[in-house]
Amino acid sequence: MSVYVWKGSPVHVVVIGVFDGVHRGHQALVQRAVARSEGGVVTAVTFDPHPAAILRPESTPAALSGVPRRVRLLEAAGADQVRVVGFNEELSQMTPEEFVDHLLGDLLIDVADDAGQTRPVDLIVTGENFRFGKGATGNAKVLAELGRDRGFGVDVVPLVTEEVPGEGATTWSSSYVRGRIAAGDLPGAARVLGRPHRIEGIVVHGAHRGRDLGYPTANIDLSLGYAIPPDGVYAGWFHTDTHTWAAAVSVGTNPQFAGTVRTVEAFCIGQTDLDLYGQLVSLDFVARIRSQQVFADVAALIEQMAHDVRQATIILGAPSPDA
Repeated sequence: MSVYVWKGSPVHVVVIGVFDGVHRGHQALVQRAVARSEGGVVTAVTFDPHPAAILRPESTPAALSGVPRRVRLLEAAGADQVRVVGFNEELSQMTPEEFVDHLLGDLLIDVADDAGQTRPVDLIVTGENFRFGKGATGNAKVLAELGRDRGFGVDVVPLVTEEVPGEGATTWSSSYVRGRIAAGDLPGAARVLGRPHRIEGIVVHGAHRGRDLGYPTANIDLSLGYAIPPDGVYAGWFHTDTHTWAAAVSVGTNPQFAGTVRTVEAFCIGQTDLDLYGQLVSLDFVARIRSQQVFADVAALIEQMAHDVRQATIILGAPSPDA
C-alpha cells in the first residue's frame, strides 16, 4: 500500500459507497471529497461483491462495472487511492459501530502526516442514501454521531437529480442506469454514466456461423454478470488492449437458427480475419438499431446484416466499410 505524506495541514477525506458504474452521481461525491480535502488525500472505499450478493443473493443486481475498472474510474474522478473491501457475511453482521471501527482501524491505516505518524480520517463524505451495519441500521445521522465520538466529520451529499424529457426530475442512480439498459435506452444510460455502458469478457468460441455469412463475430463470455440490453442489434465500440473498432453487435438467442443460448456477438466493422479467442475485451453499447428478428431465409438475413453494419457506421460516425 502507498503511504501519503502531508505538506502542511490538509485533510484526509474518505468517500464511501458501492459505486457500481461510477456514474455522474458517484463522480459528484468524489469531486465533493476532493474539494473538502484542502489539498490532502481522498480515499474511496468500495465493496466487492455487491452487498446484495450476500444479503439478498436471489436479487443481486447486474453489474455496471468490474472492480478493476471501478477502481480506475474512481481514480479518474479524483480519488488518490481506492480501498476495495471484501463484503462477506461477517461484515454484514457488524453493528454500525463495529463497521466504522473496522473501517478506521483496519482499512485506513496507511496514511501518514509529515512526521511519519498515522493520519486519522478527518472527514467522511457519502450520499444521503448510504446505509451500513447489520440490518442497514446505520445511516447518515448514525454516522455523524459516531464521528463526533471518534473525531471525524461527516459530509452528507444530496442525491443528484436531472430533468429528463418525458420523465421529469430523475435521480442519478445505479438502479436507474440498469433500468435504462434493460429498456434498450443506451443514450439514457450514457447520460447518467457520463459515457457508454461497457461490458467486459473473454472471447469464446460460438457456432462459427458468422464467418460463413461474411460477418465473423467475437462471442463474449457473459459469466461476469454485466447488465445486458434486450435482444436485438446495436452499434458499439469494441476494445482490445491495443485496438478499438466500430462494431455491429447482436444480442440474443439467434432464433434464425433455432438457438437457445443468449449470446453477445460483435462484428468489428471492416475486420474479417481477427483472431481474438481467449482475449479479455470490452464492448461499449452506444445505440439500439433494431429488435431481434427471424427472416424468410438466409439471403434475407445477410441483406439485413449489411444494412445493420451501414447503420452502425452512421451512428458511430465511423468510416464506411466499403470506402
